[in-house]
Amino acid sequence: MIKIAFFDTKEYDKKLFDEYNKKYKYDITYLESKLNKETAPLANGYDVVCIFVNDIVDKETINILKNCGVKLIALRCAGFNNIDMKNMVDQIKVVRVPAYSPYAVAEHTVALLLSIDRKIYKAYQRTKKYNFSLNGLLGFDIHGKTIGVIGTGKIGKCFINIMKGFGANVIAYDVYKDENAANELGFKYVSLDEIYENSDIISLHCPLTDENFKMINENTIDKMKQGVIIINTSRGKLIDTNSLINKLSQNKIGGVGLDVYEDEEEFFLNDMSNSYLRDKDLSVLLSMPNVVITSHQAFFTKEALNKIANDTCENIKEVFEKGSSINEVKK
Repeated sequence: MIKIAFFDTKEYDKKLFDEYNKKYKYDITYLESKLNKETAPLANGYDVVCIFVNDIVDKETINILKNCGVKLIALRCAGFNNIDMKNMVDQIKVVRVPAYSPYAVAEHTVALLLSIDRKIYKAYQRTKKYNFSLNGLLGFDIHGKTIGVIGTGKIGKCFINIMKGFGANVIAYDVYKDENAANELGFKYVSLDEIYENSDIISLHCPLTDENFKMINENTIDKMKQGVIIINTSRGKLIDTNSLINKLSQNKIGGVGLDVYEDEEEFFLNDMSNSYLRDKDLSVLLSMPNVVITSHQAFFTKEALNKIANDTCENIKEVFEKGSSINEVKK
């Protein structure tokens, strides 16, 4: 029987994977701890470690997992920037879930945008107190605005399709251009500088790499339009937080929607309401009236969770039965 150490477990994870495991019969041990070099010894004697976005698999962790006899790291997410693939040993394979629900993330991106634009939270708080004044609630039409989309994978294309439905003009940047999609959906590929200079709204839909680490920073924000809206539902480290706060304070940026945060590991996906642990920059962002932050929940739909559970179980089965998986991450 294949033994799995399941790290960073939430109640919904256990409930869903237990249901799917009726078919696969894996021996799963659920751990609340995140995987890192301190907790890696807990995987001793297990064949697989199953991890999520904020587990850290650096060189030291990899070596510990190897000595523990781990043969597979199964990511239950699409991104793998939290794994040091350059130092991954040959004895351990890595699999991921490349596409669970692009609609979930794209639709949440739109929710963040509308919340900022139409001041939904501020209006909600007011009306609960029977204040029905419109002062300070002025928004703008998305129709006719220029949307800059960075990253045109499945999520990016879903978001573009929704924005075209709003009647927006969409320009996009991607290292790998999909010209067929550009023709079908009616958007135009441009340079990054053109995205920064011409967009009323910029939305990030790209994986985190060495090349785009903190791509939104002091210099790139200076190139943007006055009052630009920035949305990030991808990875927190695409944005330099200090630069973001500075430019928000200077009114260069009109609004920000974040489902991810540069240093989210200790906070997002956890209930910290009874803890004294606080992040200074995160607290500043949360205090700003034109910033909306959600807790890495863009993926969190019934459809996406079922796809994650199914594909993760299938990935593990493929590796142990066939020696490889279609969703294997290569060095």
